[in-house]
Amino acid sequence: MMNKSKWKEIVLYVLAIIVAKVEFAGCYPLIPGFFAAAFMEEANRTLLLVFSIFGMALFVPVQAMAKYTMVMLVTGVVIKLVEWAYKSCRAYVGAAAAAVSVLLLSAAGEALLVGSRGLVWMGVMEAIFVSAMVMLISPALHRLMEEGIAPLHWKGQAEPRTPEHGEKLQTYAKSFSGLSKIFAHMERFKGGFEPEEMGRMQQEIAGKICMDCEQCAICWQEETSPMYEVFYRLFHSIEKRGQAEEEVHQELAGYCPYSDSIVEEAVGIFEKAKLNLAWYNRLLENRGIIAEQLDAMAYIMEDCAREYRDISQQEARLVAAVKYRLKERGVQTREIHLYQRQNGKMSLQMKAASKWGNCVPVKELAKAASQGLKRDMVPGRYTHTLLGKEEAFLTFEEDTLFHALQGVARLTKDHAQVSGDSFSFLNLEGGECVMALSDGMGSGINACKESEMVIELIEKFLESGFQKETAIRMMNSAMVIQGEDGMFSTVDMACMDLYTGMCDFYKIGAAATFIKHEQEIECISSASLPAGILQQIEIEKTSRQLKNGDFVVLLTDGVLDFLKVPMPEETMQEILDTIETNNPGQMAKQILERILLFTAGKVPDDMTVLVAGIWEK
Repeated sequence: MMNKSKWKEIVLYVLAIIVAKVEFAGCYPLIPGFFAAAFMEEANRTLLLVFSIFGMALFVPVQAMAKYTMVMLVTGVVIKLVEWAYKSCRAYVGAAAAAVSVLLLSAAGEALLVGSRGLVWMGVMEAIFVSAMVMLISPALHRLMEEGIAPLHWKGQAEPRTPEHGEKLQTYAKSFSGLSKIFAHMERFKGGFEPEEMGRMQQEIAGKICMDCEQCAICWQEETSPMYEVFYRLFHSIEKRGQAEEEVHQELAGYCPYSDSIVEEAVGIFEKAKLNLAWYNRLLENRGIIAEQLDAMAYIMEDCAREYRDISQQEARLVAAVKYRLKERGVQTREIHLYQRQNGKMSLQMKAASKWGNCVPVKELAKAASQGLKRDMVPGRYTHTLLGKEEAFLTFEEDTLFHALQGVARLTKDHAQVSGDSFSFLNLEGGECVMALSDGMGSGINACKESEMVIELIEKFLESGFQKETAIRMMNSAMVIQGEDGMFSTVDMACMDLYTGMCDFYKIGAAATFIKHEQEIECISSASLPAGILQQIEIEKTSRQLKNGDFVVLLTDGVLDFLKVPMPEETMQEILDTIETNNPGQMAKQILERILLFTAGKVPDDMTVLVAGIWEK
């Protein structure tokens, strides 16, 4: 069975015959106009010429047929030469080639026939009309040839995600969420021993010591025996103090000749019970951490299922317009898909290769995508800068309203080899810019390892698509599970949405953050504990709307703590107010220079300053 693309080629050849019948004042401008537009569509060009001549033979006078045959030949040769020289041919080039050919052939014909000047002006009007027809017909023919044809699959190319894939991810997400609830609803932490557990301990002591005593039946047979009450006070005394109170010991000695052995055995049993309780609580804590991680995995799967919405079918005309403009630049595309993100922004993905084997700048292709989609598009994060003859996967994202520049300045504590502060600048998918700063407790190599681990975990989680709060909680869980004494660090994050200018601040035990709005300096402080101390971490989040020319300043506590003034935050605001530079790197450097004036040039602790400026594009 003949496929759809062959049927469309046949329609193209039939149209080449039909347009020969259209006449305007003795001229046939649709013939060269349609031929130039169809010639650039790269169907069978020889057949296109043959059918065009056949149509003229049916409907056009011999003299006009000779003229337009020459026009088509000249137009075809010019287009081929342009393609050979520039590895592509734009629609306006084909339109100009057809128009100039018509004008020259009309002028040559009038010169031979020595006709009137009015006919020369008719040739000029015909050339303008032909040019306009090429510009109008070319995109229409491209849509005709492209729409409705199933996309060709490149060898080794993965299938695009379908709604079934989204449903599977949703199913997996529900499964992980169910597992998380199972772990979360298990037994809770124990702060002490239940009466049943104390009863078992009492039976264990009685079994070891009292069974060989002649008075055992007297002491334990009756429920009203005072030994039950004495043992109860003994257990509570050991649980509270770690040893038996003297008063309780003497009371027990009044009832039992083996009181010393009972107290010694009770202390040993309690020590083992406390150790078991600690391990039991640690197991429950780890279960809670696993529940959080399962919840995070479920959220990621749900987020992946709804992150992109394929709108290629609904916006088929936009996709066709992009393919047309890429074809003009000598680029072949396959597997082209248009997605809409959750925030409404567009993402274009495709497989592409240069038709002629030359290198095409991807920025030029981004311009083509922008023209086709009627919105500013930029190459994706991992897209190559040049496209060659080898197929490549290209992504284009809708451009952001703002762009950000960052700078950093840091000083290492006097006599220390390395800084205990670590930082990161991240540009995430979806137009987010993240600054992260961590201060490890203490200084030197150990503090450096702590803060590096914190930053590395946050980077990996954010780049994997986790939400900010989830990334921080999972990082904290990893530190708690590691369980090293003193293993904790501060976390300070500023996440800027470059589409809207909204900035979210996340602070865990971190020093104050400052925002510089022209002449106004705002301070954002926190009173939470560092990460790695508690399993249930408290995350303080604050949001602010940034404007053109605003600066965000993150710094470690080593910067503020040694100002040696009653209100260090106010002093820092005054320092920022006196700094005039618009360069983030210079601003960070000048902040540390001012701080050293307060410390007499000494560096009593690691100092790190991150600065980010945001501007409208």
